[in-house]
Amino acid sequence: MACDLGFSACMPQKQSVLLMKAGRFTGNSIRILDTEVGKTMNYDCLIVDDEEALSQSTCEYFEMFGISAFWAPDAASCLRFFAEHTADLILLDINLGGSSGFELCRRLRTMPAVPNIPILFISARQSDDDMLLALSIGGDDYIQKPYSLSVLLAKVRVVLGRYRVAMAPAASLSVGNLTLDEGGQSVFVHGEKIELKLMEFKLLSYLMKNAGRVVSKEELFRKVWEEAITGDNTLNVHVRRLREKLEDDPNNPRYIKTVWGTGYVFDGGLS
Repeated sequence: MACDLGFSACMPQKQSVLLMKAGRFTGNSIRILDTEVGKTMNYDCLIVDDEEALSQSTCEYFEMFGISAFWAPDAASCLRFFAEHTADLILLDINLGGSSGFELCRRLRTMPAVPNIPILFISARQSDDDMLLALSIGGDDYIQKPYSLSVLLAKVRVVLGRYRVAMAPAASLSVGNLTLDEGGQSVFVHGEKIELKLMEFKLLSYLMKNAGRVVSKEELFRKVWEEAITGDNTLNVHVRRLREKLEDDPNNPRYIKTVWGTGYVFDGGLS
């Protein structure tokens, strides 16, 4: 299927015709084609990537397996998308023609509709610096191109599943001076609210539920990321960010402590 929209839903042919009737982006405006325009739609995945052929192939593959996908080729199209619609996950390239995926990620994390939506970077860049930057500014994972469509689909399904579980109402959990409200995805230290990203929240929640027990890195990969192939760097970055937000002295943590060669333990700051 060839898709000529600069901002387009990637569906099987019959479905794409219906979506094209709803409206298309032309320059900086929406041209009205049908009374369905203006209706807010929720997609499973938004792909932001200037590689049209790869993005279209990815969209079509996802649709074959029941994952609704939308493609935006640049930062401006992505921002216009969120002005009208919503998505439960974003696949974001770093190089977006005249714009940067890093800058777009920073901007998205400031938008009310996007702060907790998982963002998975997809890029041909292979340096550790790029990966660490992507994770430090709000990315939840970093996937190198070229990627396997089947592996990418598996990752997307896992992330969508945990995101939707995390967004479901749940009870509060308190350990020491720290309270975690699972329903509101909020964390309080000494009564002061601390903002966490989705994976930071998931990691802290799992460690708190297992307070006093050493949790191995492998267990965290399986139970928090729900996959066994997450790298140590991803985990280390998330732990560091949690310590910076929760600890009085991140270099001498009271809550999340490292057990060298094994993993981490949450002791409630009581020691």
